[in-house]
Order: sequence, then C-alpha cells, then structure tokens
Amino acid sequence: MRSAKVSRSTKETRIEAEINLDGTGKYEVSTGIGFLDHMLEQLSRHSLMDIRLKAEGDLHIDFHHTTEDTGLALGEAFSKALGERKGISRYGHAYIPMDETLTRVALDLSNRPYLIWKVQFTKPKLGEMDTELFKEWFQAFAQVGGLTLHVENLYGENNHHIVESCYKGLARALRSAIAIDPRKADAVPSTKGVL
Repeated sequence: MRSAKVSRSTKETRIEAEINLDGTGKYEVSTGIGFLDHMLEQLSRHSLMDIRLKAEGDLHIDFHHTTEDTGLALGEAFSKALGERKGISRYGHAYIPMDETLTRVALDLSNRPYLIWKVQFTKPKLGEMDTELFKEWFQAFAQVGGLTLHVENLYGENNHHIVESCYKGLARALRSAIAIDPRKADAVPSTKGVL
C-alpha cells in the first residue's frame, strides 16, 4: 500500500496527517474550520484516497496558518506515499460541473511544483472562512506534494459551488494521475528516469 504519515508542529499549528493512495475514500478530518473539513472530505471521497487529518491551530487569530499548514502536511504525506513515483500515470485532468459552475483542473505529478490559479470569488467569506485562503491551500499542497497544478473556474456564480468544484476537480485529476499503469508499473514515467 502506498501510504504515509507526517507530523507538523510549529508555534502556530500542530498537525497529524495520514494518507493512503490506494484507499476507498475513507476520511477522518478535523481542522477546527468547518468548511475546510468539508473540502478535505470531498478530496478524499472523490480521489478514493483515505485521508486522516487532525489539526490544532491558532484559530483565535485567523484561519490562515491552519489552512496553509494542512496543505503543507497533506502535500508532504502525499509525496512520501508516492515514493519514487514509479508506475504512476503521472497526468490527470477533470472537468467538474456543479449546477451553474464548471471548473477545469489539470495536473502533472512532475515533482516540479507550480500553481496556476484562475479562480475568482464574489464574496470574501464562505461560512467563517476567507475565500482568499483557498489559493493558499492549493499552493501549499502543490508546493510540497510536487505537483504542477492548473485550476481554472471557467464560469459560475455560487461561491460554494466554485470552490467545491475545485477540490472535486483536484480529487478526480489525482485519482487518474496516481493510478498505476500496468504496462510500466516498474518504471518512472519520464525520459529522465526520475521525477
């Protein structure tokens, strides 16, 4: 099983993250931020990765540190679980419709982190969470997880639908990219021989 567990402890947050790439979409998520929990549950369910994440952070200040650090911790666990990235399909993409919203996510598990984020919100908050923090989460996850990640909301009006389609798009694209290609299960998918 491709799985990993990481701990991250700073003066701002304490996080335990565990991931199983070959799971069934089971999750146990507790960050203290209801909307972020909901998005990470969607990530697990639609990628079929099992995710266990517990975070305690300085929420009395704001949600920034907890949001970013959960992305860093989960990205680190994801990268460790991939190991040398042998046999993976490497690329993934998804178009996710959610009522009036359509979002496109494309990614490469290249180990060359890069984020393109073309997502705009018309409200500053969803629940109690600042909408600007979603980019911070995706940036942190891509950076430490080693993803070239492009997220673009093509159209939409409802801010909840927009961000949820981004997480579901990431989930479905990851599900394709981490799949083992049985024709090359022993090889790294790169002419360089390493990712």
